[in-house]
Amino acid sequence: MIVRRRPASPISARRDRAMRETRMPILRGRSASALIAGAAAGALLLPPAASAGGIGPSRMDPAHNWSGFYVGAHAGYVRGHAGATLQDPTSTAQNSNGAGGVTAGAQAGYNVVTGSNLLLGVEADISFPSYLPQNAVLSEFNNGTADALQHLDYYGTVRARLGVIAGRWLGYVTGGLAFEHERYLTDPDVGSVMNARLGWAAGAGVEYGFTPNWSARVEYLYSQYQNATVALPTGASYATSLNLHTVRVGVNRKIDWFGTGSTDALPSLAAVADPESDRWEIHGQTTIIGQGYPSFRAPYSGPNSLFPGAQFKSTWSTSLFANVRLWDGGELYLNPEFLQGYGLSDTAGVAGFPNGEGQKSGFAYPHFSPSRFYLRQTFGLGGEQEQLSSSASQLSRKADISRLTFQVGRFSVVDVFDGNSYAHDPRRDFMNWSIWASGAFDYSADKLGLSYGATAELNQKQWAIRAGYFLMDAESNSNDFDMRVPRRGEYVTELETRYALFGRPGKLRTLGFINSVYSGSYRETLDNPQLNLDISQTRKGRIKFGYAFNLEQAVTDDVGVFGRWSWNDGKNEIMAFTDIDDSLSGGVSIRGMRWGRPDDVIGIAGASNGLSRDHRDFLAAGGLGPLIGDGRLNYRRESVMEAYYAYAVTQAWTATADYQFIANPAFNADRGPVSVFSGRLHGEF
Repeated sequence: MIVRRRPASPISARRDRAMRETRMPILRGRSASALIAGAAAGALLLPPAASAGGIGPSRMDPAHNWSGFYVGAHAGYVRGHAGATLQDPTSTAQNSNGAGGVTAGAQAGYNVVTGSNLLLGVEADISFPSYLPQNAVLSEFNNGTADALQHLDYYGTVRARLGVIAGRWLGYVTGGLAFEHERYLTDPDVGSVMNARLGWAAGAGVEYGFTPNWSARVEYLYSQYQNATVALPTGASYATSLNLHTVRVGVNRKIDWFGTGSTDALPSLAAVADPESDRWEIHGQTTIIGQGYPSFRAPYSGPNSLFPGAQFKSTWSTSLFANVRLWDGGELYLNPEFLQGYGLSDTAGVAGFPNGEGQKSGFAYPHFSPSRFYLRQTFGLGGEQEQLSSSASQLSRKADISRLTFQVGRFSVVDVFDGNSYAHDPRRDFMNWSIWASGAFDYSADKLGLSYGATAELNQKQWAIRAGYFLMDAESNSNDFDMRVPRRGEYVTELETRYALFGRPGKLRTLGFINSVYSGSYRETLDNPQLNLDISQTRKGRIKFGYAFNLEQAVTDDVGVFGRWSWNDGKNEIMAFTDIDDSLSGGVSIRGMRWGRPDDVIGIAGASNGLSRDHRDFLAAGGLGPLIGDGRLNYRRESVMEAYYAYAVTQAWTATADYQFIANPAFNADRGPVSVFSGRLHGEF
C-alpha cells in the first residue's frame, strides 16, 4: 500500500520519474486480467442448462436487439512500436522500441440494422495503459549525454462499423480516426513535455448477444499515428513514429437512450446494471477525494517530510465488480479499476496518512489496474440458513450459517481480516489509515494495497475463525513478491466472536500475524556506522510478528462505537503498510435518524500511534521509512483526530466533509500540528 520507492541507479531513477507521474508498480503475469476477462465472458455465455444446483433459473431471452445506443467496457493486450531519434547539440541516437501489456477502457456507440441484416454503426472508445511500466514506456534513451523517455498516457478511436448479423452473432469490420496523448520525461528532471497526435485505425471483430441487452465481443484494432518531433527542455529534440496493435475482449450494454414509448430520460444505473441473468451480478463505484491543508510550522524537513507549505491534492477511483456463479458454491469475483491522482506530498510525511485512497496516487491520467480477481468456494455444513445480501464482494444467495469458505487469488488482506462495521472503508467512512485499519498490522500488500493469497474460514452462528497465507513483498515497499513459498510470506489468523451487550449486537476480532520476510534491522544498521544508515545492507531472512484487537458495539439503532489496539515487535523495517509499531484508535458512528436523515452519518474518532525504541532511534539518526523521515526526530506519539459528516444526496450518491487534526506528524514534535480539510464524493450501484 505504500507508494514511495527510492531510486538505486540512473536507469531506475529515470523509471522512477515516470512512476512519480504515473505510479505504475510491477506485477507478475501482466496479461492475467485479459485471461480472466475471457474466462468470465465464457462463463456468462453458458446456456441456462449449465446452471448448477442451488442456482435459480436464468432469465436469458434468446433474442438480442442490435439497434440503438450502447455503452461498454473492454480489456486486452496492446503492443506498441515506436521508432525514435534523440538529438542534442553533441550527439544523435536512434532506437526502435516495443512495449506491450494490459490495457482497458470504455466505448459507446449507435447501431442501425437494415432489412437485410446489415449493421451500420459508429463507435468511440478510449483506452488507458495499466499501471505496469512496460505498458506505457514506448521508447527511452540513456546514451551518456542525454536521458529521455516517451510515455503513453491514453489512446482511442472514433470509427464506423459495418457488420452482418446472424441471429445472436455479429461479424464486423471497422475503421476511422485514431488519437493518442503522450509525454516526454528527461534526466535531469526539468519537467515533462506533453504531446498529442492523430492517425487512423482499422480492425475487425465478432460479437455475441447473450441476453436481450448484453453482448460480448472479441476485437482486433491496428492504429497508425502521424510522426511527431518534440523539443525537450534540455535542448534536445525527440522524434518518433508510432503504431499500436490491440487485441481485446469487451462487454456492451444496450441502452434505451430516450425511454422508448415514454418521456423518460436516461434509465437508472440499477436498470443499466441489470444482468438479465441469475448467473452474475454487476456493481460499481466511483470516489473522488480532494484534500488540502494550510501551511504549518516546520523548522526543518527531510526527504520524506510532509511539505510545510499549503497544498491541495486529489485522488479518483472508479471500480467495476463483476461477480459470476460458476457452480454450486463456486464463485468468481473480478474487480477492474481505473485510478488517478496524487496523495499529499506524494503520500509521505505522516504515518497515519489522511487519505485511505492515497495508496492509489501518482497517476496524472487514469490508469487501469486488474485489482482483485479470485475464486471462492463455499461448502454448507447443514442446519439453519441465512440470506447473504448482494454487494460488491458477495453474490446474493441463501447459505448455511454453518459453512466452510475457501478463497484464492488476488485481493487485499483487509478484505477478509480486520473488518469493522464503523471504520473500514475510506470510500465511505473514516479516511485516516490508522483509523480505518489497525495501524500496526503490517499486512502483505503491493503499492495498491493488494496481494496474492489463500484463506479458509469456518463460520458458526456465534463465532468465526479464519486463517490465511499471503505472498510477502520481496523487499520493503516493493511491488515484487517473494516467491519462496512457503519459506517467505505472511501467516495470519483471526477469531471473531459475536455477542449481545444489553440486547445490542457486538463483535470482537482477535488477530495475530507472523511475517517471514527479507528485511533489514534498525539496530544492526545503527550499530554499523559504515552502512551510512542504508538499512538495505542488513537485509536477510527475518521474522516480524504482531497482533490486533478490534471491537465494535451497537449502542442504539443509530449509534455504534468501535476501538482497535494493534502492536508489532518493531525490530525490523516496515514491509508493506505504514510506519507504526503500536496504535490505539476508537470512535463513534451516528446515523441521522434523529434529525430525519437516516442515510446520513456522523463519524468522530481518534488514534494514537507510536514507534518501537529501535525504530525511533533509526529515524532520529536520519534514517528513512517508507512514508516518514525528517532527517532528525524529536519523538512524540503521533495523534490523529478525525470527524466527518456524510450527506446522502441520493440513494446512490454521498457527499462527505471531513476534518483531521494531526499532532506530531511522523512522530516529530518539531513539526505541525496540521489541519487537513477534505471533501469526498462517492457513488455506487
